[in-house]
Amino acid sequence: MLYYLFTYLDEHTGLAGAGVFQYISFRSAAALITSLIITLIIGKRLIRLLAKKQVTESIRKLDLTGQEEKQGTPTMGGIIIIAAIVIPTLLFAKLHNIYIIMLLVVTLWLGAVGFIDDYIKVFKNNKKGLAGKFKILGQIVLGLFVGIVIYFHEDVLVREDPVAYNENSVNIFSGNGNTEGVETAVVDKKATVTTIPFFKNNEFDYAVLLSFLGEGYKKYAFLIFIPIVILIITAVSNGANITDGLDGLATGTSAIIGGTLGIFAYISGNINLADYLNVMYIPNSGELVIFSSALIGACIGFLWYNAYPAQIFMGDTGSLALGGIIAALAIAIRKELMIPLLCGIFLMENLSVILQVGYFKYTKRKFGTGKRIFKMAPLHHHYQKMGYPEAKIVVRFWIVGIFLAVLTIVTLKLR
Repeated sequence: MLYYLFTYLDEHTGLAGAGVFQYISFRSAAALITSLIITLIIGKRLIRLLAKKQVTESIRKLDLTGQEEKQGTPTMGGIIIIAAIVIPTLLFAKLHNIYIIMLLVVTLWLGAVGFIDDYIKVFKNNKKGLAGKFKILGQIVLGLFVGIVIYFHEDVLVREDPVAYNENSVNIFSGNGNTEGVETAVVDKKATVTTIPFFKNNEFDYAVLLSFLGEGYKKYAFLIFIPIVILIITAVSNGANITDGLDGLATGTSAIIGGTLGIFAYISGNINLADYLNVMYIPNSGELVIFSSALIGACIGFLWYNAYPAQIFMGDTGSLALGGIIAALAIAIRKELMIPLLCGIFLMENLSVILQVGYFKYTKRKFGTGKRIFKMAPLHHHYQKMGYPEAKIVVRFWIVGIFLAVLTIVTLKLR
């Protein structure tokens, strides 16, 4: 909203300094700072309110060190994170931008699903919370929405390399390539292309998977693209939810991932940087930097209260929303195939549960007695069982997360 106000003031009054709102870098910094301030201000008050209303975590007895001390800690702190993301975004982003609209819907939708889950756990005294099938249904509906927006909305485009000018070309600019004076054209088009890390020709079109249908197969690309989007959003949001088992673990990891995606969004939305780094240019995606900055500020601010020993937990209200945001951001800037690397912490946590359950069932069926791969799943509890202090596990996971983030950025040139 402030973007529109100061743009008007700059154009009609010449107010000194109003023009800085045209710069993504300024608005991103403002969003991050505002998000931090909101989190720090709201956090303390909400902790007192939740404690007063006895909106507290009911800890399962898992025979883990320090577990009993967590009993009675306020939960549903994800409300703080959501507020600290949504408010700065509304203030500093271009609200007509389809990517911003989409990410706001993702945040509020999964925040609502998580809130219902937490509400049932706390106020209905049902430790299982919202039935798993309804959680999955909520994620599927959201994935369907994101997939439809990315595939069908007229403002969601990717830019082809400059092509020779002809009478059907659009967006003409003067070229300075091998032939001086020859005009070239930039073509923004609808496409289901994405980025594959580590490959020289690093663009892949999902439509190719339907090439067996013969000529005209590309018009059916939504049949493969939308289910992939649904799968990614469901997997990443669940991964973030599972990771939220130690103080500050999911919060810090999400901040690292959000910062990396913010860098990618800035590059993808800047035609000069995209050209220099040979990265797919995505028109209008630069606004996502403002959203990413708000996400980083919200996570870091929440970490003030969520770091060990936690004064508040985010609950499913926060963890489901964070996972969905990360997935939708990656899909929007066509970097979703980098998620297994960038979100390696989420992936390891998810896989540890899948492997543990699968191996236990297999060995029980074959030998009559179930065996385990890990001392306990998810993976962070395995290290707790090994005797590692909680704070050390969290920091080391963050270090791994930073390493994976750097490696993901390096893939821009490692081909």
